[in-house]
Amino acid sequence: MNYYTISQLAEQFDISTRTIRYYEERGLISPIRTESGQRLYTKKDRAVLKLILRGKRFGFSLEEIHEMISLFDKDRTGRKQLEKTITYGEQKLKEVTERIEDLMQLKQEMESILTDFRERLQKLEEME
Repeated sequence: MNYYTISQLAEQFDISTRTIRYYEERGLISPIRTESGQRLYTKKDRAVLKLILRGKRFGFSLEEIHEMISLFDKDRTGRKQLEKTITYGEQKLKEVTERIEDLMQLKQEMESILTDFRERLQKLEEME
């Protein structure tokens, strides 16, 4: 079986070893330990780490990620995991859509203010 050291995983995923240890502390991954105490990660740990990082990129909390990952261990078909991931994904999509709408409104307000300021400046320049 192939194992990965914490340094190898940190380099592969461009994250700190502290981040990996944090995920271990949170119970998301569970490396084995050599007699000297060195952490060794399995292919499953690597796959879980990849899922964690993907989940974080999409805005999921560690609790949500942990729940989605642990569901696969309870239901090997993956159905419950997919259902939960869809539920969380729909919520994240709704949040992103709302943020986009808020940003678009802010953009319109800024454009309006800038247009007003430009008109004021032009009037002031014409008065000179």
